[in-house]
Amino acid sequence: MKRILFILLLTVPFFGFGQVWEKTFGGTNHDRSSSVQQTTDGGYIITGGTSSFGNGSFDVYLVKTDGNGIEQWSQTFGGTNSDNGWSVQQTTDGGYIIAGSTSSFGNGGTDVYLIKTDGNGIEQWSQTFGGTSGEYGESVQQTTDGGYIISGSTSSFGNGDTDVYLIKTDGNGIEQWYKTFGGINSDIAWSVQQTTDGGYIITGRTSSFGNVSDDVYLVKTDGNGTEQWYKTFGGTNNDYGWSVQQTTDGGYIIAGSTSSFGNGSFDVFLVKTDGNGIEQWSQTFGGTNHDDSYSVQQTTDGGYIITGRTLSFGNVGNDVYLVKTDGNGIEQWYKTFGGTNSSDKGRSVQQTIDGGYIITGYTWGNDDMDVYLIKTDDNGNITSTFNIPISSNRKLEKVFDMLGRETKPPKNTPFIEIYDDGSTEKKIVID
Repeated sequence: MKRILFILLLTVPFFGFGQVWEKTFGGTNHDRSSSVQQTTDGGYIITGGTSSFGNGSFDVYLVKTDGNGIEQWSQTFGGTNSDNGWSVQQTTDGGYIIAGSTSSFGNGGTDVYLIKTDGNGIEQWSQTFGGTSGEYGESVQQTTDGGYIISGSTSSFGNGDTDVYLIKTDGNGIEQWYKTFGGINSDIAWSVQQTTDGGYIITGRTSSFGNVSDDVYLVKTDGNGTEQWYKTFGGTNNDYGWSVQQTTDGGYIIAGSTSSFGNGSFDVFLVKTDGNGIEQWSQTFGGTNHDDSYSVQQTTDGGYIITGRTLSFGNVGNDVYLVKTDGNGIEQWYKTFGGTNSSDKGRSVQQTIDGGYIITGYTWGNDDMDVYLIKTDDNGNITSTFNIPISSNRKLEKVFDMLGRETKPPKNTPFIEIYDDGSTEKKIVID
């Protein structure tokens, strides 16, 4: 006996219409991701670290998928020690630039690690930056002159035990200059972006300036890395800035975490400033437990999308936390993603060309951590159901498989039927 399971009904053709899915990548050991970007072919590029593959205890992990999240290839980079990727961007030549850290190469301790690949993830060159102590590369962007800007932290140079580290290279990764920012205590940068005036905006955290404990640290420089101004945000407890982006009005949006304000031990912290770094408003999101954000982007409607992790909402343990706000930082909706027996975190989010969102981070359950990649629709959903009236007179036109190829209805495999009235049905024939 056979039965038909109706999964999805649509009044418009299905193909290319806001795909939603979840994927994981990795092996039997720990694998995680920190950065994702949609690529020009409609797929996605992810970087992070892997202890399942490669040469050392941890290697830089680069994964390329198609638009459905299907892996096309993966590469690892590093030596016999610990190496990690923290930020990736597609470059104008179709390749990729990765910033991270390496204890396999460089001058000593941990150094900033910059890797350039071609479009297939094959290494073209790599560079290291730093002194004899510890340096970390947290964020990279290709600059308008074809070079690269990297932000992170240094314990070898600067004023304090750790300072913000800003490095500018040419297109071959050769250092043109570096700058440090901070005071006598610990100061770190986690995000950098080139601004429309050719300068740079940096965010992180500072324990040298601001209020007691750590504060959000925002630094603006000119095109030569010379500081124009800095600002701090926060209260008497710890506050961090994890991600910054210039907004369409010339100001800046910062996402991070606060234990000074909000409802719980830590809350998501969203700060909007004008072009001079003067706070225009701030918002917090979260419940009575620990909630953080690590990535923010302005959306095409003028609002903001934020990802991080939440212990206040969702399933037991950490869940990926996705928050959408309007242009004033007022929450429009939030979503959580993850399992009931896992710890899940969102580290990077970007709006996709179909208006949805791509999120990456990790999922950790049963002593195994994997890269976690989530594609949502424009409302943050990963499932969609539509109830529509169906004409009794419609005629079946064609049947396609999930890759858009015309097919005969297979058993135990999803397929899509297209009718003459424009409606479609996704079905499975089950024995």
